[in-house]
Amino acid sequence: MSYEQYMPGATAVGIAYKDGVVLGAERRITLGNFVRSKSGKKVFRVTDSVGAVCAGMVADMQNLVKEVAVYSKLRELESQRSMKPNSVAKLMSTLMFQNRYAPLLTQVILGGVGDRPVVYVLDPLGSVISDQYATVGTGEETAIGVVEAGYNPAMTQKEAHDLAVGAIKAAVARDAMSGNGIDILTIDRSGIKEEGVNL
Repeated sequence: MSYEQYMPGATAVGIAYKDGVVLGAERRITLGNFVRSKSGKKVFRVTDSVGAVCAGMVADMQNLVKEVAVYSKLRELESQRSMKPNSVAKLMSTLMFQNRYAPLLTQVILGGVGDRPVVYVLDPLGSVISDQYATVGTGEETAIGVVEAGYNPAMTQKEAHDLAVGAIKAAVARDAMSGNGIDILTIDRSGIKEEGVNL
C-alpha cells in the first residue's frame, strides 16, 4: 500500500475579481477512504487583508498559518504598515521551503488585496505562482473547468462568490473525498468576511 491512499482529499478554490478575492473550500476531511470529519475548517485568515485555503494535511496548514501570522504581525509592528499579499506569499513560501526535507503536506491558495486583488498558489516545497484564479486538491480538475468557463476579470463580488461555490459544488458531486458544506472567505479593501454554505 502506498502512502497516497492515506493522504486527505479536498477541493479549494481562489478567485480574484475586480474589487477583491473569494477563497473557498469544502469541509470534509478524509484519510484514505475513511471520513475523519464532516466539519473541518480549511479556510484561514492570515492577516487583516490576506486569507488562505488549503488541500492536504490540515494540521500542517494550521501550524503554517499561525507561524506566518506571527511573523506578519511582527513585521507590521516594526514597519508601522500592513504587509501586502505578495510579501505574505513570499514569507509563506520561505517557511515551506525551509521544511523541504520534511515537507508540510499541504497545497495552499493564498489571496488578498494590495495594489490589486491577487491569488497565489503554493506547493508543499514553497513554489509560488500568482494567478487570477486557482484550484487545488483531489477535486481540482473538476473545479478548474467550472472556474475557467465562468471567469471574467471584471466580475462582481457576487459573481465571484457564486462561481467559487459552483466550482466546489461540481467537485463535491464527483469527488468522494470532498463534501459536507463550503466555507467562503471574501477579502476586499474593507476587510475579510467569512461565511458558510450548506450543501
